[in-house]
Amino acid sequence: MENTSNTLMQRYELGRLLGKGTFAKVYYGRSAITNQSVAIKVIDKDKVFRTGLADHIIREISVMRLVKHPNIIQIFEVMATKKNIYYVMEYAKGGELFKKVAKGKLKEDVAHKYFKQLVNAVDFCHSRGVYHRDIKPENLLLDENENLKVTDFGLSALAESKRQDGLLHTTCGTPAYVAPEVFKRKGYDGAKADVWSCGVVLFVLLAGYLPFRDSNLMEMYRKINKAEFACPNWFPREVRKLLCKILDPNPNTRISLPRIQQCSWFKKGPNGKQKKHEVENKTISPVVTNHCEQSDGVAAEARQESVTPVSINAFDIISLSSGFNLCGLFEDSFQKREARFTSRKSATVIISRLEEIAKRLKLKIKKKASGLLKLEGLDEGRKGILSIDAEIFEVNPFLHLVEVKKSNGDTLEYQKILKEDIRPALQDIVWVWQGDQQEQLQQSEQIHDLQQQHSQS
Repeated sequence: MENTSNTLMQRYELGRLLGKGTFAKVYYGRSAITNQSVAIKVIDKDKVFRTGLADHIIREISVMRLVKHPNIIQIFEVMATKKNIYYVMEYAKGGELFKKVAKGKLKEDVAHKYFKQLVNAVDFCHSRGVYHRDIKPENLLLDENENLKVTDFGLSALAESKRQDGLLHTTCGTPAYVAPEVFKRKGYDGAKADVWSCGVVLFVLLAGYLPFRDSNLMEMYRKINKAEFACPNWFPREVRKLLCKILDPNPNTRISLPRIQQCSWFKKGPNGKQKKHEVENKTISPVVTNHCEQSDGVAAEARQESVTPVSINAFDIISLSSGFNLCGLFEDSFQKREARFTSRKSATVIISRLEEIAKRLKLKIKKKASGLLKLEGLDEGRKGILSIDAEIFEVNPFLHLVEVKKSNGDTLEYQKILKEDIRPALQDIVWVWQGDQQEQLQQSEQIHDLQQQHSQS
């Protein structure tokens, strides 16, 4: 294997072999620059092109770049030489979840933790139009903190892979974990098929063996098609009910991931108690939760503080202009987290309007004396609780600059609220949004007016 014994492109030191497949080998690696541990997947180019799987590799890379989530293995870099393609990925020190399950069933609280992390990761994939299609313990890794990481998107499909009937048609996956509709070759919903696989994983975690087992493959398919399985007597009643809803052979009536996330056992775990690590995670959230709520329980303030906008000058406006914004060098434009607008209204009017928006969207709001307002969701989303910062800057008493940005949570959820709720609600008090047509010209006019005002004063 080319370069496997030396430093790869003077950037990564390749170490021991972690695993291998038909076309690839995975090595432990270490960054020569940051000393960070990584996993490096080495793919033989000749084998890939000889078998016509080039599109397969391109799709896998595209998917991994698209699904960035705490419980999904992250891809850092893709490199290539004449002979090989290299994926530089997050290293999961704990190895495969399969090895842990192979030793026997897991305790309920441990199984609950892994299942919850799996469902949240797969739900996030679906929100990005990605269907994994090969969910099984062998494709679930653990990091040094025993957190689950979904990997191997080699059989995944994107939403655009659907045919005109809106369904996927490629039969793939590992037989014991595949939904019954996938075998029927009549098309299937990728999201619903992934739900079934998640259910099989939950059963395996708690039982230590597969729900559908038979030495005869056709007999196993029959059991899967009829959903013939029996839960061991140690399964909690809530888990039995949940599994019956997940392992429903009819995809039209099978429970969805969002509904699974609302189930009592999923939310609270064994004994109906919130787990300690989840309470701690909420405690260290970057947004301070308000406990002193108004009668409507929504737009509450922990403390009543007068908001005093921070003063900025014309040069600050120039530096915030999109022409001087370097964020594009570091993140994709569709993931932009901040938006800015100028307003001729007073800070009091702007704050009042933001409070109205928070109340309508059922967001908590907290004011800070520095001109910062924090809007926080009540429910946890795909990447934690959504939190939006709105900071007001005073250019002069008659002109304010407001920056709205996501400080926590899912970027697409934030972008949707910004586009469909915040911008329309602020329309009558906004002078100009940064990035709108002719924004640069209007910014220049603002600065010219400001300079005249300051010179007169």
